[in-house]
Amino acid sequence: MSNLLQTELWIWMHLLMCNVSNQARSKEEDAINRPWRPLPSDRVTESQAIVLRWAVAGICVIWSTLYGRDQVLTSLGLLLTTFMYDEAGLSKHVIGKNFCNIGGYAAFEIGATKIIAASRHLDSVSVHAVIISGILIFTTIQAQDFPDVEGDAAMGRVTFPIYAPEFSRIATLAVMVAWSIFLGFYWSLGAICSLALVVLGFYSGLRYYLWRQVAQDRKSYLVFSVSVARTSLHKN
Repeated sequence: MSNLLQTELWIWMHLLMCNVSNQARSKEEDAINRPWRPLPSDRVTESQAIVLRWAVAGICVIWSTLYGRDQVLTSLGLLLTTFMYDEAGLSKHVIGKNFCNIGGYAAFEIGATKIIAASRHLDSVSVHAVIISGILIFTTIQAQDFPDVEGDAAMGRVTFPIYAPEFSRIATLAVMVAWSIFLGFYWSLGAICSLALVVLGFYSGLRYYLWRQVAQDRKSYLVFSVSVARTSLHKN
């Protein structure tokens, strides 16, 4: 099996762990924001979801043993992050939520990089990329919260868009442009690629500022995800 396929499978299984963990504890919120999901649509019970959550977590840890101790620690780190986010309630805290997201994304990046590179150690470029990605996520993760304001408020969760409705949109626009400019220079992407990155970042942030309906925010998050994927590029 190729390293690429192994990496994709590892990511998919760990993403399943995170998704099941999140949905097992958010039936009331999902009934408002995403009623088509298994729990609010009564296709799965909460107890079944919790059993699946821990079963998948165990599979992920066992799977990582195939790649050594460091990979197991990465899986355990991601498991701890999901526990703190979902069970310990940090998802309801505006700062705690961001730190959990940093931990989650970093775990995915570290684990995936080690598998695809067939190495237990990250080189300096990879380390810099993970650090930058963590800071980027911390300053932009509110992009995923704009479509979920109603459900988050119902659950007592304090997100940036709830805490500062207007400023959060202005900040998202400014930060997306700033990151695009910085990363274009940092990774020496060249004039054309850097300009394209800035245009994409500006468009992504501008969407959040101009179009504020729930359906529009959901589409903006798709654009944002593409933009972040681009700004996360690093040298080979």
